[in-house]
Amino acid sequence: MRTGLGDIATHGFGELTIDADPRLLQPRSWTVVQATWAEQLLATAPPGAVLDLCCGAGQIGLLVAHRTGRRLVAVDHDPVAVAQTRENAVRAGLAERIEVRCCGVESALDASESFAAIIADPPWVTHAEVTRFPEDPPGAIDGGSDGLGIARRCVEAMAQHLRPGGHGLLQLGSRSQAWALDIPKALTRKEIRTYDRGCLMRLDRR
Repeated sequence: MRTGLGDIATHGFGELTIDADPRLLQPRSWTVVQATWAEQLLATAPPGAVLDLCCGAGQIGLLVAHRTGRRLVAVDHDPVAVAQTRENAVRAGLAERIEVRCCGVESALDASESFAAIIADPPWVTHAEVTRFPEDPPGAIDGGSDGLGIARRCVEAMAQHLRPGGHGLLQLGSRSQAWALDIPKALTRKEIRTYDRGCLMRLDRR
Protein backbone atom coordinates (compact mmCIF):
# COMPACT_ATOMS: atom_id res chain seq x y z
CA MET A 1 0.00 0.00 0.00
CA ARG A 2 1.19 3.54 -0.69
CA THR A 3 -0.31 6.90 0.17
CA GLY A 4 -0.82 9.42 -2.61
CA LEU A 5 -2.37 12.85 -3.09
CA GLY A 6 -4.99 13.82 -0.54
CA ASP A 7 -3.99 10.89 1.67
CA ILE A 8 -5.81 8.52 -0.68
CA ALA A 9 -4.44 5.04 -0.01
CA THR A 10 -3.77 2.75 -2.96
CA HIS A 11 -4.22 -0.99 -2.44
CA GLY A 12 -3.53 -4.04 -4.54
CA PHE A 13 -6.71 -6.13 -4.48
CA GLY A 14 -6.47 -9.29 -6.53
CA GLU A 15 -5.65 -8.14 -10.05
CA LEU A 16 -7.03 -4.65 -9.43
CA THR A 17 -5.58 -1.46 -8.02
CA ILE A 18 -8.02 0.20 -5.64
CA ASP A 19 -7.92 3.71 -4.23
CA ALA A 20 -9.61 4.31 -0.86
CA ASP A 21 -10.36 7.72 0.63
CA PRO A 22 -9.22 7.92 4.29
CA ARG A 23 -12.85 8.50 5.31
CA LEU A 24 -13.67 4.97 4.15
CA LEU A 25 -12.93 1.57 5.63
CA GLN A 26 -9.71 0.49 3.95
CA PRO A 27 -9.83 -2.71 1.85
CA ARG A 28 -8.82 -5.83 3.77
CA SER A 29 -6.68 -8.19 1.69
CA TRP A 30 -8.39 -11.28 3.14
CA THR A 31 -11.71 -10.25 1.57
CA VAL A 32 -10.39 -11.21 -1.87
CA VAL A 33 -11.72 -14.64 -0.85
CA GLN A 34 -15.26 -13.26 -1.02
CA ALA A 35 -14.74 -12.21 -4.63
CA THR A 36 -13.14 -15.57 -5.44
CA TRP A 37 -16.02 -17.50 -3.89
CA ALA A 38 -18.55 -15.37 -5.77
CA GLU A 39 -16.64 -15.99 -9.00
CA GLN A 40 -16.83 -19.75 -8.42
CA LEU A 41 -20.55 -19.67 -7.66
CA LEU A 42 -21.33 -17.50 -10.67
CA ALA A 43 -19.86 -20.12 -12.99
CA THR A 44 -23.11 -22.10 -12.62
CA ALA A 45 -25.47 -19.33 -11.45
CA PRO A 46 -28.44 -18.04 -13.45
CA PRO A 47 -27.92 -15.25 -15.98
CA GLY A 48 -27.94 -11.74 -14.63
CA ALA A 49 -26.05 -9.03 -12.82
CA VAL A 50 -24.29 -8.98 -9.46
CA LEU A 51 -25.39 -6.71 -6.61
CA ASP A 52 -22.80 -5.37 -4.13
CA LEU A 53 -24.36 -3.99 -0.93
CA CYS A 54 -22.37 -1.73 1.42
CA CYS A 55 -19.72 -1.54 -1.29
CA GLY A 56 -17.29 0.89 0.34
CA ALA A 57 -14.51 1.63 -2.15
CA GLY A 58 -16.02 -1.02 -4.44
CA GLN A 59 -13.14 -3.47 -4.42
CA ILE A 60 -15.01 -6.76 -3.93
CA GLY A 61 -17.77 -6.14 -6.44
CA LEU A 62 -15.36 -4.72 -8.99
CA LEU A 63 -13.11 -7.76 -8.73
CA VAL A 64 -16.14 -10.02 -9.26
CA ALA A 65 -17.19 -8.01 -12.31
CA HIS A 66 -13.63 -8.05 -13.66
CA ARG A 67 -13.32 -11.81 -13.31
CA THR A 68 -16.79 -12.84 -14.51
CA GLY A 69 -17.76 -10.27 -17.13
CA ARG A 70 -21.08 -9.73 -15.33
CA ARG A 71 -22.75 -6.35 -14.92
CA LEU A 72 -22.51 -4.90 -11.40
CA VAL A 73 -24.82 -2.72 -9.34
CA ALA A 74 -22.94 -1.30 -6.33
CA VAL A 75 -24.75 0.35 -3.41
CA ASP A 76 -23.57 2.44 -0.46
CA HIS A 77 -25.24 5.14 1.64
CA ASP A 78 -22.00 7.16 1.87
CA PRO A 79 -21.44 9.67 -0.99
CA VAL A 80 -17.67 9.35 -0.46
CA ALA A 81 -17.87 5.59 -1.03
CA VAL A 82 -20.05 6.04 -4.10
CA ALA A 83 -17.63 8.54 -5.65
CA GLN A 84 -14.65 6.30 -4.86
CA THR A 85 -16.32 3.23 -6.35
CA ARG A 86 -17.03 5.13 -9.56
CA GLU A 87 -13.41 6.26 -9.77
CA ASN A 88 -12.15 2.73 -9.15
CA ALA A 89 -14.49 1.39 -11.84
CA VAL A 90 -13.00 3.81 -14.35
CA ARG A 91 -9.49 2.88 -13.28
CA ALA A 92 -10.29 -0.83 -13.77
CA GLY A 93 -11.82 -0.24 -17.20
CA LEU A 94 -15.22 -1.38 -15.94
CA ALA A 95 -17.21 1.86 -15.92
CA GLU A 96 -19.52 0.78 -18.76
CA ARG A 97 -20.65 -2.31 -16.82
CA ILE A 98 -21.05 -0.69 -13.40
CA GLU A 99 -23.98 1.21 -11.93
CA VAL A 100 -23.36 2.85 -8.54
CA ARG A 101 -26.24 3.96 -6.31
CA CYS A 102 -26.06 6.24 -3.27
CA CYS A 103 -28.76 5.03 -0.87
CA GLY A 104 -29.47 2.68 2.00
CA VAL A 105 -30.02 -1.03 1.49
CA GLU A 106 -33.75 -0.75 2.14
CA SER A 107 -34.29 1.81 -0.66
CA ALA A 108 -31.70 0.64 -3.18
CA LEU A 109 -33.84 -1.56 -5.41
CA ASP A 110 -37.10 -1.63 -7.32
CA ALA A 111 -39.35 -4.59 -6.54
CA SER A 112 -38.83 -6.01 -10.03
CA GLU A 113 -35.03 -6.14 -9.91
CA SER A 114 -33.32 -9.51 -9.53
CA PHE A 115 -29.72 -10.68 -9.47
CA ALA A 116 -27.69 -13.82 -10.05
CA ALA A 117 -25.58 -13.08 -6.97
CA ILE A 118 -25.64 -10.58 -4.11
CA ILE A 119 -22.53 -9.87 -2.07
CA ALA A 120 -22.85 -7.82 1.11
CA ASP A 121 -20.27 -6.37 3.48
CA PRO A 122 -22.30 -4.57 6.15
CA PRO A 123 -20.85 -3.09 9.34
CA TRP A 124 -20.83 -5.83 11.97
CA VAL A 125 -19.08 -4.32 15.02
CA THR A 126 -21.46 -3.72 17.93
CA HIS A 127 -22.04 -0.08 18.79
CA ALA A 128 -20.46 -0.57 22.23
CA GLU A 129 -17.20 -1.85 20.68
CA VAL A 130 -16.71 0.72 17.93
CA THR A 131 -14.14 2.66 19.98
CA ARG A 132 -11.90 -0.41 20.04
CA PHE A 133 -11.08 0.30 16.39
CA PRO A 134 -10.00 3.97 16.28
CA GLU A 135 -8.35 3.55 12.88
CA ASP A 136 -11.71 2.72 11.26
CA PRO A 137 -14.43 5.28 10.44
CA PRO A 138 -17.25 4.66 12.97
CA GLY A 139 -19.98 4.89 10.36
CA ALA A 140 -18.33 2.14 8.32
CA ILE A 141 -18.18 -0.41 11.14
CA ASP A 142 -21.09 0.37 13.50
CA GLY A 143 -23.63 -2.43 13.11
CA GLY A 144 -25.91 -1.34 15.95
CA SER A 145 -26.57 -2.86 19.34
CA ASP A 146 -25.81 -6.46 18.28
CA GLY A 147 -23.76 -5.71 15.18
CA LEU A 148 -26.43 -7.13 12.88
CA GLY A 149 -28.71 -4.19 12.17
CA ILE A 150 -27.65 -3.63 8.57
CA ALA A 151 -26.84 -7.32 8.00
CA ARG A 152 -30.53 -8.12 8.53
CA ARG A 153 -31.48 -5.67 5.78
CA CYS A 154 -28.93 -7.30 3.46
CA VAL A 155 -30.40 -10.76 4.10
CA GLU A 156 -33.90 -9.42 3.38
CA ALA A 157 -32.62 -7.96 0.11
CA MET A 158 -31.18 -11.36 -0.79
CA ALA A 159 -34.51 -13.05 -0.11
CA GLN A 160 -36.39 -10.54 -2.24
CA HIS A 161 -33.97 -9.93 -5.11
CA LEU A 162 -31.94 -13.09 -5.74
CA ARG A 163 -33.06 -15.07 -8.75
CA PRO A 164 -34.06 -18.69 -8.11
CA GLY A 165 -30.80 -20.62 -7.98
CA GLY A 166 -28.88 -17.44 -7.16
CA HIS A 167 -26.34 -17.03 -4.37
CA GLY A 168 -25.73 -14.54 -1.58
CA LEU A 169 -22.41 -14.05 0.23
CA LEU A 170 -22.58 -12.10 3.48
CA GLN A 171 -19.49 -10.95 5.39
CA LEU A 172 -19.74 -10.93 9.20
CA GLY A 173 -17.42 -10.95 12.19
CA SER A 174 -17.98 -14.48 13.50
CA ARG A 175 -19.85 -17.76 13.11
CA SER A 176 -21.96 -16.84 16.14
CA GLN A 177 -23.20 -13.75 14.32
CA ALA A 178 -23.99 -15.83 11.24
CA TRP A 179 -26.05 -18.29 13.29
CA ALA A 180 -27.79 -15.45 15.14
CA LEU A 181 -29.40 -14.16 11.95
CA ASP A 182 -32.92 -15.30 11.18
CA ILE A 183 -32.95 -16.52 7.59
CA PRO A 184 -36.10 -15.97 5.48
CA LYS A 185 -37.79 -19.07 4.09
CA ALA A 186 -36.82 -18.12 0.55
CA LEU A 187 -33.15 -18.68 1.45
CA THR A 188 -31.07 -21.65 2.57
CA ARG A 189 -28.08 -21.15 4.86
CA LYS A 190 -25.67 -23.26 2.82
CA GLU A 191 -22.19 -22.78 4.29
CA ILE A 192 -20.16 -20.63 6.67
CA ARG A 193 -16.42 -20.18 6.18
CA THR A 194 -14.26 -18.65 8.92
CA TYR A 195 -11.10 -16.61 8.39
CA ASP A 196 -8.67 -14.81 10.70
CA ARG A 197 -10.48 -11.47 10.39
CA GLY A 198 -14.09 -12.51 9.88
CA CYS A 199 -16.41 -15.01 8.25
CA LEU A 200 -18.49 -15.45 5.10
CA MET A 201 -21.93 -17.04 4.95
CA ARG A 202 -23.39 -18.43 1.74
CA LEU A 203 -27.15 -18.11 1.33
CA ASP A 204 -28.83 -19.78 -1.66
CA ARG A 205 -32.18 -18.74 -3.14
CA ARG A 206 -34.58 -21.65 -3.35
